Amino acid sequence: MFGGSPRQQDRNIPRGSDVIVDLEVTLEEVYSGNFVEVVRNKPVAKQAAGKRKCNCRQEMRTTQLGPGRFQMTQETVCDECPNVKLVNEERTLEVEIEPGVRDGTEYPFIGEGEPHIDGEPGDLRFKIKVLKHPVFERRGDDLYTNVTISLVEALVGFEMDIAHLDNHKVRIVRDKITKPGAKLWKKGEGLPNFDNNNIRGSLIITFDVEFPKEQLTSEQKEAVKQLLNQGSVQKVYNGLQGY
Repeated sequence: MFGGSPRQQDRNIPRGSDVIVDLEVTLEEVYSGNFVEVVRNKPVAKQAAGKRKCNCRQEMRTTQLGPGRFQMTQETVCDECPNVKLVNEERTLEVEIEPGVRDGTEYPFIGEGEPHIDGEPGDLRFKIKVLKHPVFERRGDDLYTNVTISLVEALVGFEMDIAHLDNHKVRIVRDKITKPGAKLWKKGEGLPNFDNNNIRGSLIITFDVEFPKEQLTSEQKEAVKQLLNQGSVQKVYNGLQGY
């Protein structure tokens, strides 16, 4: 069963309550899409023996007390309807997780909410809740991730593959110095746009540099100085200016 469009409500017909259920989905499902089956135990009204009062309402009754004298009173008037009882029925609902679906998106299932014995059942709405991912962070249609490289790789370059959400490989090739905090944009490697799956966001990679844990010897320090041939650069400035 699939969700439907919101129905036109007849205000004269009583209606059961809507039910909103959080549906947790993974970032992998958001990337590729999926169909999720949800088993629901739904109370359904079934005909039972006997009669019951129904469609109760308040009506005004006028009583003549004498010439030119009347009394108006309000009383409850009910119809007589067949008796009903609520019986739980198990139903399997299929929810389509569309590629690029946004957090908080609702998928309605018309008439699958709480029943009303004198009217129509309410609706059931699944509200998408995207789970946190250990590697990628979603911002809009873009994906963010961090990659830690060694100091040697930062200086001489490196090649590596990043496994994406559908396990395809994103190739990274760096043949120049990579500074700590440097960012690399891979266009088209983000999430599909919810409204147009032909449009995709970017994958933004931030590089962290891991320095050696062991202390250098005096000879190694001198060798590094000779190799890099870089003088002292000690500059104090407002790094947060403009923020």
